Formats: sequence, C-alpha cells, structure tokens
Amino acid sequence: MTSSSASSRGRGLLHLAAAVDLPGVHDAGPQVELARLAERGGLDFVTLDDAFARPGLDAPAVLAQVAPATHRVGLVPTLTATHTEPFDVHATIAALDRVSRGRAGWRIDVSTTQARELVEVAAKSWDGRQDDAGTREAPTGRFIDRDTPHRVDFTGSTFPAPGPSIVPRPSQPSQGHPVRVVDATEGHARSTAARHADVALVCATSSAQARAVRDQLRSDAAGFGRDPDSLRVLASLLIDLGDGEHAAEPGHGGGGPRPSVQGPLYRGGPVDLADLIGSWHQDGAVDGFHLTPVEPRRDLERLVNGTVGLLQHRGLFRTFYPGSTLREHLGLTRPAHQYVGGAP
Repeated sequence: MTSSSASSRGRGLLHLAAAVDLPGVHDAGPQVELARLAERGGLDFVTLDDAFARPGLDAPAVLAQVAPATHRVGLVPTLTATHTEPFDVHATIAALDRVSRGRAGWRIDVSTTQARELVEVAAKSWDGRQDDAGTREAPTGRFIDRDTPHRVDFTGSTFPAPGPSIVPRPSQPSQGHPVRVVDATEGHARSTAARHADVALVCATSSAQARAVRDQLRSDAAGFGRDPDSLRVLASLLIDLGDGEHAAEPGHGGGGPRPSVQGPLYRGGPVDLADLIGSWHQDGAVDGFHLTPVEPRRDLERLVNGTVGLLQHRGLFRTFYPGSTLREHLGLTRPAHQYVGGAP
C-alpha cells in the first residue's frame, strides 16, 4: 500500500458505483454485459432507472436477469413510489434480493410528501416476517409459524398499509433489509436521506461543496438517533472519458467537474479522474462516487481498466469483494429486526 493510501490517513477504502442505463435498449442483454464489467472492477453496485425514464422492461425485471449472470456486484433499481403500491415495492425488491442472494438495493425516487412514509412502510414490511418464520413442514402442511408474522398497520397521509407481509424477510439471514439509496441533492430530500438512507447521493462541483453536504447529512443523521457512520455519502458524477489519457479540459478547472443540465460533468482521461476521486475521498468530502457514463460501453470500460486500476494500485480501492452481500461491500451492518424482543 502506498503512502498516499486512504488507510494511512485514517479513512477506509472508498466506494464506487455506476449507472448501467442504455437509452434505446429494450432487452437485458447489454445491461448484463455492463454489470459483469462493473463486477470485474470490484464496484459496489450498479443502478438502473425505472421504466418511466426509458422504454422496455422495468428496472427490477432487468436486474433480475442480471443477477444469475453475476456473483458479487450489488443491483440497485430505481422504483418511482408515486406509481407503485408500498407492498409492491417491498415484494419486488425482496424478490430481487433473494434471486441475487443478498445483493439488492432500492434507489428511492418519490415525491416530497410520500418519501418518508413509503420508506417507513417498506422497513416495517421487510421485518413483517422473522428469519425463522418459514417452517416448511410438508408432512403436516404447515409452512409458516403463525406467531411470527407482524402486522404493519400503517395509515399515512396518502395510503394505508395493513399487514402482515406475505413475503419472507429478504435474503435471510445475511442482509435483512435491502440497501436504501436516496438522491439527497435537493434540500427536501436530505431529511429523508439522513433519517432512512444507507447511501445518499449528492451532486457537487467541488470538494468543499461535497464536504459541506456530507457534514450536514451526518449531523442530521445523528439528530435522528442514527450512527452517522451508518450512512455512506457518494458524489454523483457524469463522466466522459472519450479523451483517453489526455488531460481534462481546461474548462473543468484542472480536472474538476463543471455544471451541466444533467448534473456535474467530468470530461477527461482515466488518470485525471482517479486523481479527482482520490483527492475528494482523502479530503473527507465523500465516501465514494456514483458515476454515470456518457457513453456507457466506452466509458465504463475505461473506468474499470484505467481509473479503478490506478485507485487499486494506490491502495484506495478494493482488489476483491470482502463478502457476498451489498451491505458487506458497503461496510454496513445487518439491521436488527424491529419486532424481535418487542411488541408485534
């Protein structure tokens, strides 16, 4: 490990994720290829927007086909809660978590009024069955312990959620809850991220800006009674690596991102991107990056073969997965079952 490694400065290894959206593609095959490439680079997870943002299969259906073709990389679809019933969200993500053996997450895209309620219902639903609820006693025809399901009985401002859940607790017993990813760029979403998210995504064009948002999120998380270290804050960045190994455009401020309609954009080479990622992480501005390739196949390949390789060489990024679940990749503990030891 080099003297510039994260561990030598008291910081853990950084986290990296990538979007695998392919505009105009209607089947899962190309996303399978991109996810396998991301896994080869050791990325924590890949994300895919929902079907409202693109034609074709919805994101969970695509990633359900990606799951058997991969072994470690996390799979995080976006689900728009304004179009999906809470129990449908719960069942869909729980199914993806089972088929991927504990690698599922949920990128939450909801309105300001529904965000907190939906996340609360999902958490209660995922704990609606205990890990040992399924008995599967075929000779007696008894497949569930009637004493272990727990009712949700939630009534919010926009929807009711009774219960109990009919879906087993996800990926029992290793992950418990799928990882919750919240875009915390907008101010109204930061409270939801601080209260409920495992991963918060933020847009920033400078290390100082990213650090200010991260500090606020961690402070707010502590105010909600959470351990701030249970929240990972990743900077969202569009990347255009079409310039190969050439220096970043002068307009990017010496290799930094610049504002664009789609968000902060980095345009340059894999080496400069590695410098930017390492610098922001070592400055304590972020815990990692969520990267969206402008040209998915080209840029993801250059990211994995170039940028990731450099970060690994510098001791800033993993060279192998530490476990099998997405929570293990992110260094997150398995959530305690909220009903065990308490009232149902």
